[in-house]
Order: sequence, then C-alpha cells, then structure tokens
Amino acid sequence: MIAILGTGKMGEALLSGLLRAGFKPGDVIATARRADRAEALRERYGVRVLSNPEAAKEAGTIILAVKPQDMASLLAEVAPHIAEDRLVISAAAGITTAFVESHLPGEVPVVRVMSNTPIRFDEAMSVISAGAYAGEEHLRRTEDLLKPVGKVLRIPESQQDAATALSGSGPAYFFYLVEAMVDAGILLGMPRAAALDMVTQSIVGAAVMLRDSGEHPVILREAVTSPGGTTIAAIAELERHSVRAAFLAAIEAARDRGRQLAEG
Repeated sequence: MIAILGTGKMGEALLSGLLRAGFKPGDVIATARRADRAEALRERYGVRVLSNPEAAKEAGTIILAVKPQDMASLLAEVAPHIAEDRLVISAAAGITTAFVESHLPGEVPVVRVMSNTPIRFDEAMSVISAGAYAGEEHLRRTEDLLKPVGKVLRIPESQQDAATALSGSGPAYFFYLVEAMVDAGILLGMPRAAALDMVTQSIVGAAVMLRDSGEHPVILREAVTSPGGTTIAAIAELERHSVRAAFLAAIEAARDRGRQLAEG
C-alpha cells in the first residue's frame, strides 16, 4: 500500500502517474486538507482519501508531498504511526533526509526525491538520494515507483538542492522561454496560435534531438548557426543581453530559495 500525504499539484501528478503505471486505486491512499479536495480526488481517481495518521498507519510506503514549510508539522502528526519496516519518501524541496529522520522514531529508511511536473505525461525527471538508514532495496523500490513516469537518476544528497533548481523548476524556465518566443512571433506579425505551434514543435523536436542524438548541445547549436546568418545574429543579441549569465543567476537563486523554504 502506498500513501501520498499532501495531494497538491505534485502529489496529484504522482498519484495519476502511479495509476497510469498499473497501480490499482485500491493500492493507493491520498490525503487532503479540505473536504472538497478529498471528494474531488475520490471522484477523479477512485482512491481512498484518509487523514494523515490513518494513511501512515496503513501504508508500507509513505510519500511526503507537502510544502517544505509544512513538513515539520506533518511529521509530528504521523511519526507515532511509522515503524522501521516502512519506507518514507520525501518529495519536498530543500528538506534533507536527516531532517525527516530526526522527526521519526528509530531508524526509519528515508529516500529523498525531487521530481517535476512532466510526470503528468510520463516524462518526469526524478532524482533520488538515500538517507542514513536507506539501502539498495529502498532505492530500488523508489525507482520502481518513478520509472514508469519518467527518468530516474541517483545522486548524492549534497546535489539535491541544485537538482531542485535545475530540473525541479526546469519546466517553468522552458514555459517562460516559450512565452517570450511566442510574443516575438506576434511582434513580427504572426498569429498567436501559429506562433505557439511553431515554437512548441521546435522545442519538442530540439529536446528529442538532444536526448536521442548523443551530441553535445554546443555541437547541435553550431549545426544551426551558419556564418553571417540569421541564427548567429540572434545568438549575438542574446549574449549582448547576458541571457546566459541571467540563467546562471536564476538557477542559483532557485537553489537558495529552496534552502530558505526548508529552514521555514
């Protein structure tokens, strides 16, 4: 039995992904703060929606999907119901396995996970790290949950905050870029719908090309950049506006904000 404690946007995306991956509604328990939200989850997915303590009592695998600032209160609520034979998966940005372990009795295995919203379409990027009491078995169980909905990568926990800023928030950077490119198309006289179609397919095609070709992104970009052509003119303008430096600073800021949220 799997329990998702905190079925907000990411929790619901994980819930729907598990069901698409072959888990039955009876295998999954969800929790929600509001009665209307609980009813919506029951109607949409056919799962049971219980209180946090009730869900923690029943489940062998417990996924903590609340916001970082709510993690301490959630752990205080469920800790008396979590034994050492359970697996706890923490999916909150910035929350360390040591923090979760310190709020649980005994030596409960904890695995830290950061995924992202493309999990809704089985294209998530999930990174996982083991806590002090989690072993190979617990990492494999976590991978088995996440592999059907995307790619899973094991990393040292020291890299988790960077992964949160890079891939956890990563889809938002692409959506922001799409917005800007579509606006540019409109500025140049394109209808909005046509501009969106062209930009979306260009980004999807480029992403698949990058993933499947095995080529470095610099090589792929240079293949589009003819001497004295249109692309190099655009790249020069991006460099003039320090777009690369802005991305570096933005992702660093996302990492720092994740740490702040974890500290409350």
